Amino acid sequence: MANALAAYAHYLSIFVLFALLTLEHRLFSREITVETARSLIRLDIAYGVCAGLVLVTGLARVLWFGKGLAYYLGNGLFHAKVGLFILVGLISVVPTWVYLSWRNDLKAGRTPNISAGQAHLVTTVIRLELALLLVIPLLATMMARGIGAA
Repeated sequence: MANALAAYAHYLSIFVLFALLTLEHRLFSREITVETARSLIRLDIAYGVCAGLVLVTGLARVLWFGKGLAYYLGNGLFHAKVGLFILVGLISVVPTWVYLSWRNDLKAGRTPNISAGQAHLVTTVIRLELALLLVIPLLATMMARGIGAA
């Protein structure tokens, strides 16, 4: 039963992570309101927390509920999957940095000034995150079927 609950928590956190990033993509634009900017910051925080949950539940599955640490460490697709997750985490710093730069404007009740270049960069990074996140379940599915094992 614990195995099933760990798997469920992991899958659910992945779905929520993807949903939060999709909402962030939908809300972000060059022309936003103060409230939308605040919502984006809250979404980004929730996205970070959810990424932590994905990591913790995934680690729990690897250590206690999966096929054993040796299986995962000996599988190249596991390394690719973890590497992609880390890459997504690293590039997600770009939107976070932009949102953090809005703090003074938002405290003053002003709409953040978003340049065309900044808008393009954030939108591109979010789309790249979504694309990379779509690859991870494919790698997990292949890994679960023994592909990539040494």
